[in-house]
Amino acid sequence: MQETTTKYIYKKVLLIDDTEVDRYVAVRNIKKFSLAEEVIEKESVDEALKYLVSLQDTPEQLPQLIFLDIRMPVKSGFQFLEEYGLLPDSIRKGCIIIMLSTSLDANDQKKARDNQYVFKFINKPLNSEVINGLISELNGIV
Repeated sequence: MQETTTKYIYKKVLLIDDTEVDRYVAVRNIKKFSLAEEVIEKESVDEALKYLVSLQDTPEQLPQLIFLDIRMPVKSGFQFLEEYGLLPDSIRKGCIIIMLSTSLDANDQKKARDNQYVFKFINKPLNSEVINGLISELNGIV
C-alpha cells in the first residue's frame, strides 16, 4: 500500500481571532485545502505578539502567514499592526498578513489595504472559495 504525503503550501500559519466559531471554520478550511501544516491559534493581540517575540531567536519557526481579525476586544487588529511594526525585522520579514473581518465598514477596509504590512483584506468566513482564491494569489510568495 502506497503512503500519500500531503503537500502543504506553508509550514505554519498564525490565526489571531477572538471568536471561537470563526477560528474553528478557519482552521478547518486551512487544513482541508492544505494551506498550512500547522495552525497556531491566538485569541488576542497580546498573546499573538508574545508568541511572535518568543520565536525571534528561531526565525525558521515563525509563521509564514498571519490571519488577523480586525475587531477584537482590548486591542484591535490595527493595534496589532502598530505593535507589529515595532518588532525586529527578523520577525517581520517572512510573514504575510491577511486581515479578516465581518465589517462592511469601508474605512476599515481602506485602512487595512493601506497598511504596509497587510497583503490582503478578506471578509469572513474563511471558506473554500476564499481559500482557493488566496492560494492562487499567494502562489510564489514566501
